[in-house]
Amino acid sequence: MTPAHLWPPLLLIGSNLLMTFAWYGHLRRPDWPLWLAILVSWSIALLEYCLAVPANRIGYLAGAYTGQQLKIMQEVITLAVFGAFSVWWLGETLRWNYFAAMACLVAAVAFIVLPPR
Repeated sequence: MTPAHLWPPLLLIGSNLLMTFAWYGHLRRPDWPLWLAILVSWSIALLEYCLAVPANRIGYLAGAYTGQQLKIMQEVITLAVFGAFSVWWLGETLRWNYFAAMACLVAAVAFIVLPPR
């Protein structure tokens, strides 16, 4: 696997970890005023963009992935990261339909990376 194939998924995992905390981390802090939750979330999101933008540029401009492949990859990573986050940080349980949705997205990744005929 070339660096152009390896860096995008690694950077997208990091970016999704940050963005999940930006969007949902404040839910465990109901005592925070809304302005503080927004400020903290935007600060985290800025860091997230510092990973997401290079991930997509490296993968796309090197010809390793198409834009569609990068988007599907990002969605699957998002779902996996959020699944772990919702259990660990929010104390939620995973249900069968979550796993069914994940299987559908994994199938989407398989379809999008198959060579065209």
